[in-house]
Amino acid sequence: MPCWVSSAMRVALVQMRSGTQMSENIADAERYIRQAAADGAQFIATPETTHLVQKDADKLFETIRHPDDDPAIPAFAKLARELGITLLIGSLALRDGERRAVNRSHLFGTDGQLLAAYDKAHMFDVGLGQGEVYSESTHYQAGDRAVLADIPGARLGLTICYDVRFAYLYRRLAQAGVQIIAVPAAFTRPTGKAHWEILLRARAIETGSYILAPAQGGLHEDGRKTWGHSMIIGPWGEIIARLDHDEPGILVADIDPGKVETARTRIPALHHDREISGP
Repeated sequence: MPCWVSSAMRVALVQMRSGTQMSENIADAERYIRQAAADGAQFIATPETTHLVQKDADKLFETIRHPDDDPAIPAFAKLARELGITLLIGSLALRDGERRAVNRSHLFGTDGQLLAAYDKAHMFDVGLGQGEVYSESTHYQAGDRAVLADIPGARLGLTICYDVRFAYLYRRLAQAGVQIIAVPAAFTRPTGKAHWEILLRARAIETGSYILAPAQGGLHEDGRKTWGHSMIIGPWGEIIARLDHDEPGILVADIDPGKVETARTRIPALHHDREISGP
């Protein structure tokens, strides 16, 4: 396992309000990524479903492409190389069959090469009341593996949105040595208001990790409403930076991955697993 030297790194989160036009969403993301890079960010992350928010299944499958044909992947790879940044595209909706899709994160290195890809593991199949029902598993194939990657200055773990409710995934990533865990999301307003900050801070505290959570926010073109409030949280559970709204924009902060070891030494819970019988 690499031994990281304590040093600050500047990170940025892009908050978006993606619509139903892929080309427009890619252009919006690029504009914010360039702004974040101009502010000195070395690592930049965008939210879940960066290049398309479309809740109508028929229109979704009319629009999404197979990974080999998707326009966003080469566009963002080129952008990462041009700007010399590590770029996490929080997720893209990609075709995986006639009526099947995957919700996939893409991590690009400073040379534009794909460092890692992660498919969202936990499907948002819930009924929130008042007619607000989601059934991601109807059209999306769940991922089946945890993914981490070494980036300049740190080791990064990948998760997406609803994954944040499954603490075992975050514990597994932390025990594998990640110092930063990304949580790109498109949280609903009811769950965002009630649980977003609490869940993110809990995952940071439990794992002694930095949590970077870029979000979708606002009323989208397809009628979906998301919470926004992108957040950067430290390994002691402290809020380092946040957006207190759902408007598009960027959030920039300096973090020190070396502080992860300090937090984990103070409370070494990652080493205290026990086998418990029952119930």
